[in-house]
Amino acid sequence: MAQKLTKKSKIAIKPVKTTPVKKGALAMPKEYFSSVGRRKTAVARVRIWPGKQELTVNGKSMSDYFKGDIYKKIILEPFVVSDSVNQFTGSIKVLGSGTMSQAGAIVHGIARALVKVDSDKFKKLMRDNGFLTRDSRMKETRKAGQGGRARSKKQSPKR
Repeated sequence: MAQKLTKKSKIAIKPVKTTPVKKGALAMPKEYFSSVGRRKTAVARVRIWPGKQELTVNGKSMSDYFKGDIYKKIILEPFVVSDSVNQFTGSIKVLGSGTMSQAGAIVHGIARALVKVDSDKFKKLMRDNGFLTRDSRMKETRKAGQGGRARSKKQSPKR
């Protein structure tokens, strides 16, 4: 349990050691385009700006955060459709849900940010490919008295 500190207590408080941030990992510019993408319970906060570096997700490079090429292909799809693959870099903070839903939230956020970059050029492309539409499908909540599942009933005893 935590002790309650008062003026009379003589417990010395030790400073917390922090690790220094790596310099030059990904410098944030003053001007960037930000947006929010969502999928199931995943929320991705996306910031993009002109550059040729790899995207960072939660402080790690995208290839380190998402294992497997399928995630990279899914996430870079808005850039491929808009012919801007190596024109933008960015930082993404994503939380909640699973890896596939996080990838879907990142795609939604990147598409929204690209529309902020140039609405005339990118909005129709993103809309036609379905990147701007938030996928509203959610996991169905479980119902009481059904054996821990959403729809299936408990098996009734025979005889």
